[in-house]
Amino acid sequence: MSNLSKSGLTRRALLSRAAAAGALTVVGAGFIAAPDAAWAVEVTQISEHEMATLLQMARDIYPHDRVADRFYAVAVKGYDSAEKKAAVAEGIARLDAAAKGAGHADYLSTPWEAERVAILRGLEDSAFFQTVRGGLVTGLYNQKELWPIFGYEGESYSKGGYINRGFDDIDWL
Repeated sequence: MSNLSKSGLTRRALLSRAAAAGALTVVGAGFIAAPDAAWAVEVTQISEHEMATLLQMARDIYPHDRVADRFYAVAVKGYDSAEKKAAVAEGIARLDAAAKGAGHADYLSTPWEAERVAILRGLEDSAFFQTVRGGLVTGLYNQKELWPIFGYEGESYSKGGYINRGFDDIDWL
């Protein structure tokens, strides 16, 4: 029996709640769902609020309108671990405190991207921010499903290198 069934929340109920909310939604103990697709992320070590904040933070650090939230969820899922729990809790608390200082309830409730980015800029020298930003570089951009969105065809070594494979097809410049 799945954790969803044990909690009394069916998959259908999970998806309908997420769709009705119109944004990332905490739908039950340990789950965050999105309205744009049939996906959810389960958290075991950090709170749902912390995971949702990490997702928003990832989107604000590397904003791509054509990239679905599920890819950002994959990129930050690694922070849901016992080893990173304390650092995440402290980092999100600092982020939320900075948002409160700017007149918002927390980072997630800060409505405008420009305001969230200003909050992030205030914390960009912190170890937490640098760890998340650095982890996103590989966590987000190493997902092969995203490569076509960015026009990246993958490595070229196994195909003879870029010299024989379109190094000069720079039609976007």
